[in-house]
Amino acid sequence: MIEKLAIQQKQVLIPKEKALVLWFDEVGIADIPLVGGKNASLGEMIQQLTPKGVSVPNGFATTAYAYRCFIESGGLEAKLREILADLDVEDVLNLRQKGKQARALIMGTPFPRELQAAIADAYDKLCDRYGDSTDVAVRSSATAEDLPDASFAGQQETYLNVHGCTGVLECCQKCFASTFTDRAISYRQLRGFDHLEVALSVGVQKMVRSDLASSGVMFSIDTETGFKNAALITAAYGLGENIVQGAVNPDEYLVFKPTLKQGFRPILDKRLGTKEIKMVYDLGGSKYTKNVSVAATERGKYALNDEEILQLARWAVLIEEHYSQVHGTYTPMDIEWAKDGNTGELFVVQARPETVQSQKSATVLRNYKLQGSSAVLAKGRAVGEAIGQGKARVILEVSEIADFEAGEVLVTNKTDPDWEPIMKKASAIVTNSGGRTCHAAIIAREMGIPAIVGTGDATKVLKNNQEITVSCSEGEEGKVYSGLVPFEVTESAIDNLPRTRTRILMNVGNPEEAFGLSAIPCDGVGLARLEFIIANHIKTHPLALIHFDELADESVKRQIAKLTALYEHKPDFFTDKLAHGIATIAAAFYPNPVIVRMSDFKSNEYANLLGGRQFEPKEENPMLGWRGASRYYDPNYREAYALECLALKRVRDEMGLTNVIPMIPFCRTPDEGRKVLVEMAKHGLVKGENGLQVYVMCELPSNVIFADEFAQVFDGFSIGSNDLTQLTLGLDRDSALVAHIFDERNEAVKRMVEIAIKAAKKYGRKIGICGQAPSDYPEFARFLVELGIDSISLNPDSVLKTLLDVAKVEVSSSMMDLATEVAKV
Repeated sequence: MIEKLAIQQKQVLIPKEKALVLWFDEVGIADIPLVGGKNASLGEMIQQLTPKGVSVPNGFATTAYAYRCFIESGGLEAKLREILADLDVEDVLNLRQKGKQARALIMGTPFPRELQAAIADAYDKLCDRYGDSTDVAVRSSATAEDLPDASFAGQQETYLNVHGCTGVLECCQKCFASTFTDRAISYRQLRGFDHLEVALSVGVQKMVRSDLASSGVMFSIDTETGFKNAALITAAYGLGENIVQGAVNPDEYLVFKPTLKQGFRPILDKRLGTKEIKMVYDLGGSKYTKNVSVAATERGKYALNDEEILQLARWAVLIEEHYSQVHGTYTPMDIEWAKDGNTGELFVVQARPETVQSQKSATVLRNYKLQGSSAVLAKGRAVGEAIGQGKARVILEVSEIADFEAGEVLVTNKTDPDWEPIMKKASAIVTNSGGRTCHAAIIAREMGIPAIVGTGDATKVLKNNQEITVSCSEGEEGKVYSGLVPFEVTESAIDNLPRTRTRILMNVGNPEEAFGLSAIPCDGVGLARLEFIIANHIKTHPLALIHFDELADESVKRQIAKLTALYEHKPDFFTDKLAHGIATIAAAFYPNPVIVRMSDFKSNEYANLLGGRQFEPKEENPMLGWRGASRYYDPNYREAYALECLALKRVRDEMGLTNVIPMIPFCRTPDEGRKVLVEMAKHGLVKGENGLQVYVMCELPSNVIFADEFAQVFDGFSIGSNDLTQLTLGLDRDSALVAHIFDERNEAVKRMVEIAIKAAKKYGRKIGICGQAPSDYPEFARFLVELGIDSISLNPDSVLKTLLDVAKVEVSSSMMDLATEVAKV
């Protein structure tokens, strides 16, 4: 067991500022000038957060004073300044030569005897605690690193599985030399730091045996959108360097912080990574560590169980809250964790402020949007939300970076800090491997460059000088398009927006876009469609999962088996994926209401899902056929609807997202509504319990005519202007022959809307609209406001404009009302 070491140095009358070595539990965040950001942060957590349950391995640090003593005793400052006198970081060959000379100078200069003795004595004390030749991690910690607006992470070296006093001393000197790695020199120069003013501390920490288990990185903020309420955790087998370097595609887990703190279990999403290799101890070898392949059976499993995911997320919350208090401002954190394979314990081994999203403006919304399309050449994890383009430059070895030209798209297997001198020149970056917390992703975010990581084959499918467009603007999946696809960038000021009586909601279908869309000021979600989640994430007919063993088509059966490989009980796949999708949208807009429309595929659309043809009828007019409410209580479908109910119950009861309001579509009669409520109650969704409200779509003439009766069944209405228009006017909106008649502004449609709003008001029910009309026609939005509608739900690109229009209408109406009152007087 790795215990929280509490070794104290012998009582000597030496002030901290003059100590050569300090134990982690002797330092805190105020000691960055003495031991650098990494070591000061470890000390801070050991002192302040260990009592709150956060486990952090102890150790010791050489001080900045020790580094300066070394530089001074060896007469190195003048020699280093001479080497760097004609430095040109834009010239890769010049940078490489200067770095090599500086490192050789430091490695050729022996440590002062006092420093050697201090390090040896401290390491001996660790061995007294853990046994002879105990294994340690030796990490660099620059005195200017891990500041809220600059990250020196990865600029200097780290050594793992170091044994013996000689090994520790050798690695400490290598860390000193790594002050002058090419990337560290370039970074300091570009940031305006004096190369000799930045000192280096070295942390020596008892290893966590994650080589026998797993490790990873977590952020207390969503790394791509800056969404503050989610913790992102990545995990892979073995030591953590592979994740940091982008050598593996890790698992990813998202956890919602607000309800986690309330005691719920809000794991919003779990994504299985390929995790093809792991870094382990190289026992008896000439190196400290080595990479080995991971067995296929292990790759097909998550590296963490749910309890471990939630434990890490709780620690991320504690760490973020503590550092925010210390800094006096919101401080999201970038945290490295490790699991000990011998004991099963989790540990935090590093924590530093996140330096990208926390520095972004909260008052300006920048949006990138493609204006065309072309063939998709590669896909991977999107980093950021921007679009970049240029000629591809495929580089497989760092020795070839001198060939890179400014404005090209860097395409490579993975990056490490040695690539940074050219990364800043790239218009975009594409890698074969890596996840959202790898080196390429972190640096691309910091530099504001779009990147796609983990494509698998980009270096094979993309060719030198090929014109490509790298889009990270379409959700979590990034796409590389052939050619230079036109795109636009818009900026909107979102400070000082008016508040309106009419609630402005948003239509959201894709959970992957939800965190980004939540930055647009609005009052919640008026329409979250399940169809997108089912078609794109589940892809399978629910009855094909329930009756998997009875499927007639063997090809379909194989496809479903592959999709659901992690699930012994196939219907759980549907429930899990649906719950994750709903929860992500609900979390993005929490605590504002999120109205989730239950599935409303038509029979021909259901048939197109995997396995669907075996369970769906062929209807002449699916638009008016077996859809919506009529399915939910039907003996031929109710067991499939049960899966939707179970997903919704999990979101509300297990994840604590009670802002979710289910809405029933295409409910033809009040009796149908009552039957649906009975089905929901069978699966734990009882109207009125745990604050559960159930709304109904108002999209049929019967919903309007019988509004008084529907008001006795449901808690609210949402007008679906598309279906209400086609059914009021008696036309097929998909028919080109009558398409010219389709218009929500038709007087007959407007009268139906007016009747519905007045009826809802009369019976004290909420009523909104979620159709296309308010997005397309500002005059229709004004018509709704004047009728006193409670809410208008809009497409994301219409929200800000309509908000301003609604505010003007409300002000104008108020002035007219005032004038009327004055006239009466």
